[in-house]
Amino acid sequence: MNGRSNGKPMRTTLFSIAILAVSASSAQYLAENTKADPIGDLYHAGEKSYRSGDYATAINLFTQVIDHDADHINAYLQRGFCHTLTKQYEKAVADFTAVVDRKPDHAWAYTSRGSAYAKLEKHQQAMADFDRVLAIDPKNEEAYNNRGWSRKATGDTAGACKDWKTSQRMGNAEAKIILTNNRCK
Repeated sequence: MNGRSNGKPMRTTLFSIAILAVSASSAQYLAENTKADPIGDLYHAGEKSYRSGDYATAINLFTQVIDHDADHINAYLQRGFCHTLTKQYEKAVADFTAVVDRKPDHAWAYTSRGSAYAKLEKHQQAMADFDRVLAIDPKNEEAYNNRGWSRKATGDTAGACKDWKTSQRMGNAEAKIILTNNRCK
């Protein structure tokens, strides 16, 4: 062979061989370095069940994730949401507590746990959680709104109105209705 094929340099052929070699080595690399992720698959199946409203299945799947990885913050968080939606507030509190134990600045977990405490009529714990949220994120209008409800439940109407007014100033349209309905001045 003289380095030519049909009068053309063999460059094309060598280039094609190089591409095939790179493709083969990439495929081999992916096969060797891409591992199955059963925990990730369980978690994503749990999310899918959660989004479809099948909370019992989602709870089961998130529990399996947690059984395999006791530090999987998102599995605790999602399972806590499912417990809240199924009115299992004590279990929700436990899951949100697991999140804040692992990530003490997780504002959403404090907000969610505070809401679960409020449903359990544990308003002092709820307000403590909403205070924690506001220490992390002073512009969290939802924390002001929710703390207002717990304040009202404990008889602190003036404090509740103050929280709802702050929430309204921050742009929470719901707060305006709450202020009107609760005759806050």
